[in-house]
Amino acid sequence: MSDRVIVVGGGLSGLSAAHQLLINGANVVLLDKQGFFGGNSTKATSGINGALTRTQVDLHIADSVQQFYDDTMKSARDLARPDLIRVLTYNSAAAVEWLQDVFKLDLTLVSRLGGHSQPRTHRGHDAKFPGMAITYALMEKIEDYAESIPDRVQILKKARVTTLIKDPADDHKILGVEYENLETGETLKLYGPVILATGGYAADFTEDSLLKKYRPDVYGLATTNGTHATGDGQKMIMAAGGCGIDMEKVQVHPTGLVDPKDPENKWKFLAAEALRGEGGLLLTGDGDRFCDELGHRDYVSNEMFKRKAKWPIRLVLNGKASDVLDFHTKHYSGRGLMKKITGKQLAAEIGCGEKKLAQVFAEYNEIAAGKRKDPYGKKFFSNMPFDINDTNFHVSLVTPVLHFTMGGVEINDKSEVINKATQKPFEGLFACGELAGGVHGANRLGGSSLLGCVVYGRVAGDTSSHYMFQKLLKGGAASSASQRLGLISLHIDPAKPGSVTVQWDGASSSSATASAPATVAAAPAAASPSPAEEDSKKSATPKEFSIPTKEYTVAEVAKHNKKDDCWVIVKGIVMDLTKFLPDHPGGVNAIVNFAGRDATPEFEMLHEDRVIPKYAAYTVVGRITGTNPVLEP
Repeated sequence: MSDRVIVVGGGLSGLSAAHQLLINGANVVLLDKQGFFGGNSTKATSGINGALTRTQVDLHIADSVQQFYDDTMKSARDLARPDLIRVLTYNSAAAVEWLQDVFKLDLTLVSRLGGHSQPRTHRGHDAKFPGMAITYALMEKIEDYAESIPDRVQILKKARVTTLIKDPADDHKILGVEYENLETGETLKLYGPVILATGGYAADFTEDSLLKKYRPDVYGLATTNGTHATGDGQKMIMAAGGCGIDMEKVQVHPTGLVDPKDPENKWKFLAAEALRGEGGLLLTGDGDRFCDELGHRDYVSNEMFKRKAKWPIRLVLNGKASDVLDFHTKHYSGRGLMKKITGKQLAAEIGCGEKKLAQVFAEYNEIAAGKRKDPYGKKFFSNMPFDINDTNFHVSLVTPVLHFTMGGVEINDKSEVINKATQKPFEGLFACGELAGGVHGANRLGGSSLLGCVVYGRVAGDTSSHYMFQKLLKGGAASSASQRLGLISLHIDPAKPGSVTVQWDGASSSSATASAPATVAAAPAAASPSPAEEDSKKSATPKEFSIPTKEYTVAEVAKHNKKDDCWVIVKGIVMDLTKFLPDHPGGVNAIVNFAGRDATPEFEMLHEDRVIPKYAAYTVVGRITGTNPVLEP
């Protein structure tokens, strides 16, 4: 029995599981087929749900866990799984506060998204998309641990897990994984309990596509997902005897941003649900409203499809909403996906005339003021009123896009994967995040994707570490003599206050998978290593980095403006990102859009300077002529 848990997938769910394992005292090996952690979690733009959080209490929001549970049950409809939804919602405040307390994240802005009876979607003031801010915090911390305590944490990137290794004597027991090193082509094996956190299949356009099999009607839509979201975990688990549930439940998000320069592109950025949560309107090509903009995502998407003859659909923010969402509007505008115009210019662009648009706005203002009933049943209104004389509208073209897969592998409320034949959990196999089906039922509420990752990632970490320790205590890693005598060695580790290392006499490990013995906490609050002890371990210093002295003019950089020859300027630094494109967790288009240009403002919106030396040092080829670039540590 190995003394470490194998976590497959470096998105928020896998990272949450890895951190929970470390807090519980387990050792971790974390694999990802990409060259960069983050997955789709970094793209989440609206926030993370939490009911009865400290922030809500401080803001006097009259929410309750029961209300959140009821909202989620309603959204899940006939496919609601009360046991899984209870874990999701009743652990939501703890998940949000874990992120705040352990990783020092700011999550003190709260919005109401579609389908929620109360504002409960948390994000920060720090001018970053919440998915990016949250995922990066966990990602950087786990990578720091891999450098500072390599006996506890091992990271393997560009490692594509292909097979679950079964016990030859027990078809219901998983012993480890087989994976391919994508750089060398070598096939390798790892042994230990397995947590799969490989994400969904909303970009599965492969030969054995799960989308084509279960939802051929939406297979042709564009997607907001990265190219990695191809259902790897679902396919592995079902091949091993696991059960796929609700696989036809693929969420189509109503507001994928259309690039006017490339409207048919298969890969689209998402317009955050916060845009509609803060009062954004959806208008047809005739300038009319047609739905409750805060309705469930599938409802809004379906209403859009019904009016396809009246496309394009525009997402419209007035000046007040634009000010509240200043970061979002700048980010989308910088990518050419949103533009600032006046109300009169909007009327001219739609072609409906100023009088018609002014009337639409006036009727909407009366609805918001309670003077008339909304024909679409809308109840919540923000950042009113709408005025055609407003000079600060922000407008985008939007289209329904593949976004999230509610379907996945069947788990129980402990994140254990269910065996299809026995309807009992596999031994040694756990799943979390978008891979796990049934958590959201027929439709997911906005803000619950990040929540599902954190809640069920932590549950998987708890359950798998408990499983591993029980096996070790029963002698799985000890010689028969040690098993009989129960002999152990205790070692106080001064580098990890409050913890001891437990060494079973006679334990052995192969050189290929050697790792330190499990560390168990003297008390839960003193588990080791705890990210909460941030002052005890500073972030690992990136490898020595210097900016080359080779100089390029802006005009020279501008010549490298294609996908296969992609240079970008950031803070005076010239970067050749051509080979980096496939590894970028935000997708290829996020960089190619700036090929040959200066992307400094957009870079600063999402990233700290340190990501360049830490993750992309090899891409730096020089500096802009006459500059002396400096990166903040």
